[in-house]
Amino acid sequence: MAGHSQFKNIMYRKGAQDAKRSKLFSKLAREITVAAKSGLPDPNMNPRLRLAIQNARAENMPKDNIERAIRKAEGGESENYEEVRYEGYGPGGVAIIVEALTDNRNRTASVVRAAFTKHGGALGETNSVAFMFDRVGEIVYPAAVGDPDTVLEAAIEAGALDVQSDSSGHVVTCAFEDLGEVAKALEERLGAADSVKPTWKPKTLTSLDEEKASSLMKLINVLEDDDDVQNVYANFEVSEEVLGRLTAA
Repeated sequence: MAGHSQFKNIMYRKGAQDAKRSKLFSKLAREITVAAKSGLPDPNMNPRLRLAIQNARAENMPKDNIERAIRKAEGGESENYEEVRYEGYGPGGVAIIVEALTDNRNRTASVVRAAFTKHGGALGETNSVAFMFDRVGEIVYPAAVGDPDTVLEAAIEAGALDVQSDSSGHVVTCAFEDLGEVAKALEERLGAADSVKPTWKPKTLTSLDEEKASSLMKLINVLEDDDDVQNVYANFEVSEEVLGRLTAA
């Protein structure tokens, strides 16, 4: 396990997911509203909205919250959010991509820049680190859905590019433009996924020692705690030994 998924695993072990559930629901609702405004407010006719709703359900977001987020888009009462991407380097030279939905570019840029500066990083220009990642689709299934061979066979038939399986589950990767079709084919074969989303997959990974990994996680945590930030991606890896110590800290 490497990169941001490794960070997510650390935070899950620490129990941070439950503590941030309300903030998570707010971000999921924002994505649903933006998706609904970007096309028809019908998930059957709007692939982005369908994926947003699916991911909200995977996080056990209440049905009422989902419907309210869609109604905000239909009624025109929602804020005008725009999608913004920030790029930069964190501790140890780790490349970081930050995706945000904001109604105030200046505010969000200031918060993101301050976070990078405070935690030993530096915000760069657009496309300063994006070349170090591939834009792909990611579909995540729990381990219980089947053994690695079963999931691999289903993924190949669905047109996926790769599958990574371990004790925590299966991560299927596909071309960005094929995400909707691959996800639909897998759902017919394996059932609903835990998450379906576009992501930034690092081409190479930067190995970090415990000190740099700790600083990087503080930076990512601050970024993800901001209401405007939707996703953070980083191209790092740490050893299981370091992972164990950070988890216990």
